[in-house]
Amino acid sequence: MFEALTPVSEMLARNLDTLSRQPLLVCGLLEDNLPGLLAEAGPAPRVFTTDFRYFQWQQGQGLADIEFGASPGARPAAGLLLLMPKAKAEAEYLLAACLPLLAVGAPVFIAGDNKGGVKAAPKLLAPYCGQVNKLDSARRASLYQAELTTLPSPFILADWVNRYAMEEEQLQICTLPGVFSAGHLDSGSRLLLNSITTLKGRVLDFGCGAGVIGASLLKRHPGLELECIDINALALEASRLTLAENRLEGRVYASDGLSQVNGKFDHIISNPPFHAGLKTFYHTTETLLSSAVDYLKPGGSLILVANAFLPYPELIEKSFGHCDTLAANGKFKIYRASR
Repeated sequence: MFEALTPVSEMLARNLDTLSRQPLLVCGLLEDNLPGLLAEAGPAPRVFTTDFRYFQWQQGQGLADIEFGASPGARPAAGLLLLMPKAKAEAEYLLAACLPLLAVGAPVFIAGDNKGGVKAAPKLLAPYCGQVNKLDSARRASLYQAELTTLPSPFILADWVNRYAMEEEQLQICTLPGVFSAGHLDSGSRLLLNSITTLKGRVLDFGCGAGVIGASLLKRHPGLELECIDINALALEASRLTLAENRLEGRVYASDGLSQVNGKFDHIISNPPFHAGLKTFYHTTETLLSSAVDYLKPGGSLILVANAFLPYPELIEKSFGHCDTLAANGKFKIYRASR
């Protein structure tokens, strides 16, 4: 999955002399073994990722200095390389979280796909750096370089939490930059929630995002044993905050698909992702549809919302032998299958 170098890393490979002068803290949209390239050229980088799948893959590669979480540890860093994430707000968040670890005069680099927002690098760095230079541009990607001139305030995660109300459920949803459903309840999740009438037992919120579905289910069906999983550390942190804000209890943890899940559930409920970075990405959901039956108790059900054009009924039928459509509107459909 992460084996081939992205065009961004191919462009960065032309600049290893500059990038490997000091051990960089590398974060953002990590999609390949760029840290290995940097380690071969100079001092090994320190990697911070919010992506649990990438974290596990790099640990399997033997990369020792890698952190997974909502923010990096407090250890000082010699320089920063930010690989531009999909959401500009997430880039702002990562800069605020990482730059306090640097000293004034440290190098700061931002690289990314030209269609992925990297051209905003000078504006993103303006609060921290006096001058921003474009160092290279190739393979439809660009690299910007600057020097830290203004040390930012220490990072406080609570400063980045936004909230919105779900009035029907009387819930406050806590969100963080780049997390799905960050500013409002999306219409797919609303259709899903309105389609679920009775629920009991052990429930898994697969791809929990900001905790909207899990918190709503707990509010509507007290007594559920809820578990929330995601691969994104910011989503997991947002879900924890959402549950705490509403005095609800559930277990929230990182899982690559269902790999870190134990035991069987009465229900698996999901508004599954189909975007990863700038690409459409169905693998996670297809794996869920094919393997969910093994994680359900007899009589247990899988319920999910999906864009109407996606070919999920066929995949569900292949695994479960049937697929019911609970609800539909112009854009979304709610599917259910029972073991």
